[in-house]
Amino acid sequence: MPRQDSAVMAGSLTHHGSPNPGYSSNSAVPVPVITQTDSRDKWSKKMDFLLSVIGFAVDLGNVWRFPYICYQNGGGAFLIPYILMAIFGGVPLFYMELALGQFHRTGAISIWKHICPIFKGIGYAICIIALYVSFYYNTIIAWALFYFYSSFSTILPWTNCDNVWNTPDCTNYFGKDNVTWTNSSRSPAEEFYTRNVLEIHKSSGLRNVGGVRWQLMLCLFLIFTIVYFSLWKGVKTSGKVVWVTATLPYIVLFILLIRGATLPGAWRGVVFYLNPQWEKLLETNVWVDAAAQIFFSLGPGFGVLLALSSYNPFTNNCYRDAIVTSLVNCLTSIVSGFVIFTVLGYMAEMRKVKVEDVARDKGPSLLFITYPEAIANMMGSTFFAIIFFVMMITLGLDSTFGGLEAIITAVLDEYPDHFSHRRELFVLCLVVVCFLGSLSTLTNGGAYVVKLLEEFGVGCSIIAVGFLEAIAVSWFYGINRFSSDVQAMLGKAPGLFWKVCWVAISPAFLAYIIVSSLLKVPPLTLFDYKYPDWSITVGYIIGFSSFMWIPIYMVYKLVWTPGSLKQRLAVCLRPERTLPDIHADNLNMATVP
Repeated sequence: MPRQDSAVMAGSLTHHGSPNPGYSSNSAVPVPVITQTDSRDKWSKKMDFLLSVIGFAVDLGNVWRFPYICYQNGGGAFLIPYILMAIFGGVPLFYMELALGQFHRTGAISIWKHICPIFKGIGYAICIIALYVSFYYNTIIAWALFYFYSSFSTILPWTNCDNVWNTPDCTNYFGKDNVTWTNSSRSPAEEFYTRNVLEIHKSSGLRNVGGVRWQLMLCLFLIFTIVYFSLWKGVKTSGKVVWVTATLPYIVLFILLIRGATLPGAWRGVVFYLNPQWEKLLETNVWVDAAAQIFFSLGPGFGVLLALSSYNPFTNNCYRDAIVTSLVNCLTSIVSGFVIFTVLGYMAEMRKVKVEDVARDKGPSLLFITYPEAIANMMGSTFFAIIFFVMMITLGLDSTFGGLEAIITAVLDEYPDHFSHRRELFVLCLVVVCFLGSLSTLTNGGAYVVKLLEEFGVGCSIIAVGFLEAIAVSWFYGINRFSSDVQAMLGKAPGLFWKVCWVAISPAFLAYIIVSSLLKVPPLTLFDYKYPDWSITVGYIIGFSSFMWIPIYMVYKLVWTPGSLKQRLAVCLRPERTLPDIHADNLNMATVP
């Protein structure tokens, strides 16, 4: 479509973003009326979309990563860099993705022909990263399902040291006096996790990961079955499922918060969590951690927000959606900290040690060792264990729905002739691929594989993808053109703050994370296992295997575009169509006299 035609349509869209679409104050001038047809799936209700976005953004990381990073980086003082990074980095990128998806109404691959064709490799990179995430993330949910099943007993199996998997190092200090806790001591919860759930003692490391645990494979099969039947019909089904999976965690968090607050020693945990260490604000790594946490928490760059918002009505208020869902996400992280640290304070009281000695666990260990251990020694332990692991399962499922929907929407929109009428079959094939790709994480040494994929399969790759996406939209597509698109949808152009963030601050925010993480690479360890150098090399290869499609596609596009190099660059950097094809199906032009 010629640029002037698209400008006319953009102008009419802007006009019809007003409260009275399709009507003109001057009846003598014909006005184009734009209405949507049903050629593309749409959310049944606005809340289906909001709950899907919240469900994706609020995941297990909010519960395990934020509380740990917060107390490690200055407690209450950490909230200052966290909020600043959210305002100037995370939320603007979040808003940008919602607006892009809603305007262009297409997935992460095909959207680039409407923005800057030479960057189309970003879409393929996003899909590969989403695959890597599915290879390990669903295994963590399978661990939670194993715990959920094990919780249906009068005495939780990680309560005492009288089980077949326990060792002489097992030390149960709850309800007992004169128990000596040494560096070699292991709690019943730790041995249940490492020796019964993972059976990691049967693996010597990545060179010998051992066999597949059939119990975990069965759990993972059940997880993927739920995922398939939630996604197979599109947003019509997933939009209904999230009413349970996105709301239930908040009910459970509230119950656990009340229970935690009534435990002896809870105040010690809260003081430790929020006690501000202002000197920490002078340390660079605190700001890096804040930036990384808000980026991974909100989830721009994963293609999920593009996919979910592409099923919105054209004039939906995506600005308000971005603010509301970002606030919910950040508040959930902070509340989760109270839920975790009231319990850590209780454990410190029971062990008669300092809170920092109990709070050394991070990552999955916090959810699979520390918290279950505390639950096992509460009154009504079975009930609290069941609801806690239900919360973990639902938190994980929401994020899986979002990650796989990003792949599904991207591929179906890019290859509509092949897959548009075969969604159920494509989703089945995708789920099977994800299940097969997860098998290595179900072995005795599967936890080592999970850690490797988490660090290198996502890590710097997704931040680099987000950085290039922000650059491509703000600098190549153009901030004025993007602002006009937003105005076409909302009836009002974005303010100066958002433009400055999109053009300069948000890209700088991502570049800052990338450079800092590359300059300071800590040694990779899990339990007592130190990852060998060859495994780190494998990790970098995994990370590069997704990112490499960006330069590969750039070269491909330049080679196959006819003309001189200058002409090729001009064609490759210019949007193929200012208004996407999909709008031809979704927008009907009629003239009102």
